[in-house]
Amino acid sequence: MSDTNANSTVAFVRHDTIPEREPPLGERGLIKWLRENLFSSVTNGVLTVLSLWAIYLILAASLPWLLNGIWDAPSIRDCRTILDGARGGCFAVLTERWNQLLFGFQYPSDQYWRPTLAFILLFVAFAPVMFYKLPRKLLIMTAVYPFLGYWLIWGGSIWVPVFAAGGFVAGYMVYRQFITRSFAIAFFGAIVGAFVFWWIADFITPVLANLIPIELEFVKSRQVGGFMLNMILGVVCLSLALPLGIILALGRQSSMPIIKWICVVFIEFVRGVPLITLLFVANVVLAYFLPPEANFDLVVRVIIMITLFAAAYIAEVIRGGLAALPTGQYEAADSLGLDYPQSMRLIILPQALKISIPGIVNVAVGLFKDTTLVSVISMFDLVGMIRGPILSSTDWNGVYWELFGFAALLFFIMCYGISQYSQWLERQLATDHR
Repeated sequence: MSDTNANSTVAFVRHDTIPEREPPLGERGLIKWLRENLFSSVTNGVLTVLSLWAIYLILAASLPWLLNGIWDAPSIRDCRTILDGARGGCFAVLTERWNQLLFGFQYPSDQYWRPTLAFILLFVAFAPVMFYKLPRKLLIMTAVYPFLGYWLIWGGSIWVPVFAAGGFVAGYMVYRQFITRSFAIAFFGAIVGAFVFWWIADFITPVLANLIPIELEFVKSRQVGGFMLNMILGVVCLSLALPLGIILALGRQSSMPIIKWICVVFIEFVRGVPLITLLFVANVVLAYFLPPEANFDLVVRVIIMITLFAAAYIAEVIRGGLAALPTGQYEAADSLGLDYPQSMRLIILPQALKISIPGIVNVAVGLFKDTTLVSVISMFDLVGMIRGPILSSTDWNGVYWELFGFAALLFFIMCYGISQYSQWLERQLATDHR
C-alpha cells in the first residue's frame, strides 16, 4: 500500500513532444494581416472600405485612358481619328516631341549626346560626396565635373574651362599656403582665382585654340531648355546654396554685430519676398544696374537669384540644427583648445548638419520644383516648353493631361529619389538616437 501511494504522488513527465498544430485561421497569413492593418477597429474598417472605393473609381476612370492610349500619330486629329470615339490618351505627343521636352526646341539635335553624357557624369561626380564609404580618390571627378559639365553643355573651346579650373587651383593654393589656413577663406580665394583666370582666358584662348583646336559647337544659353534646364538650375543652385546657407547661419550667430545684422537682414528680406519676384528682378530690373554694354547672361542671373533664395531658407534650417545642440558641445570644443573654425568644422557643424538633414532635403525638393517658375520670364524649361511651343502648335493644341502628366512623372522621380536618399543617409548616420 505504501509503495502504491508513493508512486501515485510522483508527477507525470512526458517523454515525447506534443505534435505542432497550425495557429488559428485569424492569427496567420493574409487574414491576420488584413485584421491587424486594415480592419483593426470599426473606424479603420470604414476608412478601408472608403479608400478601396476611391481607388476603384480612380482606376475605372484612368485605366481605359491609359490602356487605349495612342503612341504613334502625327497630330491630335489623327489620334482622335484612330480612337474613333473611344476613350484613350494621345501619348503620341510624347514620342513626337520628346526631344523638345528634354532638351528644348533650339538645342542642336545632333548634339544631344553632350547633355546626356553630362547627366550621366553627374551621378559619377556626386557619388563620392553622397556615399562617404567610396574611395576619396573619386573626389577628383567631383572637382573636375563643374568645368567638364559646363564645356559639354555649352561647348566652345576646351581652354576656357581649363583656365578656369587652373585659376581655381592656383587661387586655392595661394590662399592656403601664404594667406590663411582656413578652408572656407581659401575656397573663396579659389573662386576669385577662377574668375581672374576666366577673364585672362578671353585673351589667351584664341591663340591656344589655333595651336591645339579642341572645341565643341558653341550653344547659347537661350538654346538650352526643356527638362535639361530644370536639372541645370536645380543642381547648380542647390550646390551653391548649401555652403552659402551654412555661412549665413554661422553669420547670424556671430558675436560681431555688423556681420550678424547683415545676415539677419538678408535672410529675413529674402524669405519675405516670393521667388517669382526675384526672378522678375533678375530678368528686368537687374539690367538697369548694369553698364549699357554689359552682357550678363540671363541663366547666370536666374542662378544667382534662386541660389540666394534657397540659401536663406537653408540658413534657417541649419540655424535650427545649431540651436538644437546642447551648450556642452561648444564648451567641449573650447576645452580642447580648438579655435572657432576648428570647432565648427570638427565638432559643431557635423552634428548640426546631421540634425538638419530633413529640413535641407525639404528645401532641396522645393527648390527643384520651383525651377519651373522660370517659365514666367520666357525661359523654355519643361513647363515653358509645354505651355509655349508645343501647345501653341496646331498639331497638339488641346493635349494637356498627357504632357503635364509626363512633367509630373519626371519631377516625381527626381524628388522621390532625393527623399529616399535622405532617408538612407539618416539611417546611416543614425540621427534618431546617436
